[in-house]
Amino acid sequence: MSTKLQLKTNWNHEELKAYFFIYAMNADLKESEEELTLIKTKVSESIFNKMHLEFNSDNDYESIHKIKNTLQDLNYSTHQIQLLFNEMRDIFNADNDFSVLERNLALGLKRITD
Repeated sequence: MSTKLQLKTNWNHEELKAYFFIYAMNADLKESEEELTLIKTKVSESIFNKMHLEFNSDNDYESIHKIKNTLQDLNYSTHQIQLLFNEMRDIFNADNDFSVLERNLALGLKRITD
């Protein structure tokens, strides 16, 4: 089995959104209560828990490729991707600390989704 196939998902839109937000929340290597609370208002608790478990078992390379491949598989438009990024910024700002690590992650994700 090729690496690309292993990094394919069968996620729906809510699962992608949850994983994307969990990935963003972990940019600064910490999960604040404010960030967790905000994400849980955007996706169901069961989806959050499922995707959090998957995120915890993935490395950075796997996470990036899963996000990129799923955006393509779900045919996300430029507008839909921009909406995800807008919500990601809300998560970064939830703990009132938009760190350099979070900025770098946002730039990196922007590059792979363009």
